Amino acid sequence: MKDVIIYTDGACSGNPGPGGWGAVLLYGEHRKEMSGHEDNTTNNRMELKAAVEAMKALKEPCRINLHSDSAYLVNCFKQGWHKNWVKNGWKNSKKQPVENKDLWQEILALMEKHQVQFTKVKGHADNELNNRCDELATGAIRRA
Repeated sequence: MKDVIIYTDGACSGNPGPGGWGAVLLYGEHRKEMSGHEDNTTNNRMELKAAVEAMKALKEPCRINLHSDSAYLVNCFKQGWHKNWVKNGWKNSKKQPVENKDLWQEILALMEKHQVQFTKVKGHADNELNNRCDELATGAIRRA
């Protein structure tokens, strides 16, 4: 399996409002930048969408170290929230439907193909690749 490093970020102008996502994929000396937008969305959806689109771009199963400044994304897997959601029929701890179920399910399906480790990074700090993802995400909103 190839070892791939992915950085992702999502952004929203208003919450909800127009949103964008950005990702940087690194494999050896190769680097790929991706971005996209949605007209009416939330910041959390864009954080998840960035992860989905980055993993979908990989053509074969890979070992992924996915870096995100989204506690929502990283903590889901570090703290095992998804296991309880699935066990409880996609209800959260308050017995409410899990928000963004469609994207969570897509991430889980991609994780069956790839080995994924999630790493939390500090947002809007001195992490060059996280900052680049933020530029891609906010740039996608402006292009919309």
